[in-house]
Amino acid sequence: MPEKSLSKLFAQRQFIRFWLARLVGITANQMLMVAVAWHMYDITSRAWDLGLVGLFQFVPALLMTLPAGHVADRLHRGRIFAACMLAQAAVALLLVSATHGGFASRELILAVSVVLGMARAFQMPAQQALTPLLVPPELLLRAIALSSSGVQAAIVCGPALGGVLYAAGATTVYVSCAGLLLLSCALTLTVHYRHQPSTLAATWGTVLAGVAFVWRAKILLGATSLDLFAVLLGGATALLPIYARDILHTGPEGLGLLRAAPAFGALAMSLVLIRWPLQRRVGGRLLAAVGVFGLATVVFGLSTHFGLSLLALAVTGAADNISVVTRQTLVQLETPNEMRGRVSAVNSIFIGASNQLGEFESGATAALLGPVGSVVLGGVGTVLVAAMWLRLFPALARRDRMV
Repeated sequence: MPEKSLSKLFAQRQFIRFWLARLVGITANQMLMVAVAWHMYDITSRAWDLGLVGLFQFVPALLMTLPAGHVADRLHRGRIFAACMLAQAAVALLLVSATHGGFASRELILAVSVVLGMARAFQMPAQQALTPLLVPPELLLRAIALSSSGVQAAIVCGPALGGVLYAAGATTVYVSCAGLLLLSCALTLTVHYRHQPSTLAATWGTVLAGVAFVWRAKILLGATSLDLFAVLLGGATALLPIYARDILHTGPEGLGLLRAAPAFGALAMSLVLIRWPLQRRVGGRLLAAVGVFGLATVVFGLSTHFGLSLLALAVTGAADNISVVTRQTLVQLETPNEMRGRVSAVNSIFIGASNQLGEFESGATAALLGPVGSVVLGGVGTVLVAAMWLRLFPALARRDRMV
């Protein structure tokens, strides 16, 4: 990135405050996810229950995200994000009490997963739609890449830190998460911008306007649905506790590193994209990146060596980051501000489906085919999806520039 552009971006104080709030909050969220997954596997030792954790997060997120997008267009987006951080802090404190009091159970973890899914439903549209209001349009591509680098840094540090702290006990992780989430909430409340609420009444037509917009914009539909099916099929996050303990023969520290590896690759790629943002052939590179994601997933599924597994996961993260930055930039650039909350909500549904529903799919297929069969089949399916999208969305494949 040219020095002048970089300096101008960092001069946007409200953006940097929100960037720090997201960094802290997502670090805590990733620590919490590692602890909840390992805690569940400690309690039940069943792949099916790991999948249920993802399903119990996905269903409320699916039901609430479209209304949450309308809320993000009407209310202050920073305060919505802060409220979501506060809700997750309350979950962490409840888990502290449950663990210390000896009543942590499978049912309780599934119940708090529902709360986490609801918080995510409101968090995602608000945070995605807020960034364009904090930077000028000419810096949006780099701002999204910088935001991605911060998010990925948090996803690198969070799982690793969560795994290390879990070795000292689940309570240690949950207390740390609560403190970080409260800090993120406080930082977000210092972010100010000119709020221009949508004046449209909450009707089914206004709530579903984001769906109609994405359906008409075939390039956005192709990019978001591509991410949905790629991560739905190729994601192996839910099975990492099984790989860590039963295939790679490591403990919670190793699980933390496995969870962090995709984020490490994504962080490296986001730094590349900050310095050399995609200028030409963005559609073709997006499809190629998804194909690489699928191939790297196959390698991870077949690997029994910890180092090779880390490398394969890092490659999946790097490839996925190209998809994330490309998709989010296209969504924000081609959506008017008064619609960004609702369109971001649609994008969040695709993201949530690919992650939470993908975790359930992984757990269910692993129960039938074993963890290796589940991951390898998903990776092959991802490569096939990239090839199919080349034909189904030719406008996306031919897209040359972001604008």
